[in-house]
Amino acid sequence: MKILVLNCGSSSLKYQLIKMETEEVLASGKYERIGEKEAFITHKVNGQKIQIENPAYNHTEAIEFTLKQLTNPEYKVIDSLDEIEAIGHRLVHGGEKISESVLIDEKVEEVLKEYSDLAPLHNPACILGIEACKNVMPGKPMVGVFDTAFHQSIPKERYIYPIPYEYYKKYGVRKYGFHGTSHMYVSQRLAEIENKNIEDLKIVTCHLGQGSSICAIQGGKSVDTSMGLTPLGGIPMVTRSGDLDPSILLYIMKKEKLTPDQMENILNKKSGVSGISGLAPDFRVIETESYNDNETAKIAMESFKYAIASYIAKYAVAMNGIDYIIFTGGVGENQINIRKGICEQLTFMGVELDEDANNMRGEEKVISKEMSKVKVYVIPTNEELMIAKETKRLVK
Repeated sequence: MKILVLNCGSSSLKYQLIKMETEEVLASGKYERIGEKEAFITHKVNGQKIQIENPAYNHTEAIEFTLKQLTNPEYKVIDSLDEIEAIGHRLVHGGEKISESVLIDEKVEEVLKEYSDLAPLHNPACILGIEACKNVMPGKPMVGVFDTAFHQSIPKERYIYPIPYEYYKKYGVRKYGFHGTSHMYVSQRLAEIENKNIEDLKIVTCHLGQGSSICAIQGGKSVDTSMGLTPLGGIPMVTRSGDLDPSILLYIMKKEKLTPDQMENILNKKSGVSGISGLAPDFRVIETESYNDNETAKIAMESFKYAIASYIAKYAVAMNGIDYIIFTGGVGENQINIRKGICEQLTFMGVELDEDANNMRGEEKVISKEMSKVKVYVIPTNEELMIAKETKRLVK
């Protein structure tokens, strides 16, 4: 069974074609600058990386051209589109109305539209991807795997905000959480590696990247997570602020005479570790500068590590203990000193880092000492495979 996995952004398209019998990625790539004449695709197949400039003014044109690469005689991986049995979509915000992976129909699209205000960068793009697939491959079964679905198991007292309850009833203002597919994948992968029943485990997963979130997973279910109503909440990220005293927003808006849209742009695109440091929004640059006597870069990195360690400690309360900590995502998998700095703040919990084991990037590996009371792993995430597995399960 071959499944096409799509992750649609407002001007981009990430894709993988996966052979489910072996979980082999037959081809993958990314279409960028959709909507522009300068659009281009980077297609990876058989160890090759092929970049092609091809105008794509909408997602339908991008998907059509992408599918041609899968059947291109020079490097084809399938003879016909009929070999693709289903399509799995990474979807972002399903609110309270979708609590698990679903076969996509008109009702699912209506839910995506309903929650577009809470995920304005993601949900409209998801809808464009779904409609494009209907045009290009009509009748092909499609499955939606929502970032928010995994967190629907969080108890109500942990997702309700301390504001008038009427705003929850009227507008659905509550914690939803994101990165659910990644948190679910790495926690299930850990149970496989350890050969243990996930229902017996207490796990904290740290998905650290351009966007970052922490999740407490008990018995295989999310019981708390750092992101909130939107992907802006939680720990500071590259350009996103994370949690703030809410009066800060009002104070700055009054002083600077900002509109809500302007303030939202600052919180999403000009804050976080980049905002503190004043440097480009690249963790590698900011971390390097933090070792070069750049005071604001150092403050930014220490703030980031402290926030993560604090959330991990908080989730020891949520689960009455922690058995495992997992680092994943681009930063979690590759930034050695960030992992070290976080673990060093958790020695009171019995976390003992093995610095030699930690001296690596992108490997699936235990990085704690044998006597560590909490076992620490690095597990590269694979959201696409998780989406493909969910798609196969529902289509079958």
